[in-house]
Amino acid sequence: QVQLVESGGGLVQAGGSLRLSCAASGRTFSTYIMGWFRQAPGKEREFVSAIAWSGGTTYYADSLKGRFTIARDNAKTMVYLQMNSLKPEDTAVYSCAAQSSTMRRFYHSDSYAEGAQYDYWGQGTQVTVSS
Repeated sequence: QVQLVESGGGLVQAGGSLRLSCAASGRTFSTYIMGWFRQAPGKEREFVSAIAWSGGTTYYADSLKGRFTIARDNAKTMVYLQMNSLKPEDTAVYSCAAQSSTMRRFYHSDSYAEGAQYDYWGQGTQVTVSS
């Protein structure tokens, strides 16, 4: 069992930055793929980013590459999402999630981007970007 708690959301002006944090409980944190998803009002949940067990491989939604950076610290059981050059369309609830996966599935499928493949979710943190 993994419990996830996000923090770091808030209100920021367009062009600004925020760093989201996700604290995970449990001694098995390093065995999970970690992902960030977001959901804007009236829209479906969308994939933001994912990171492999050791942090050596990361994936991003195409539209976010270059602005967002995911990182993890297994010793602290934390995962982070650095968001730069924020835009009003980035406004959403951001949630972190943990997935029990295999190397074959992670590196050779799009399961890291599919919310339904994740086993545990945080409650989310609101990010609002004003224009």
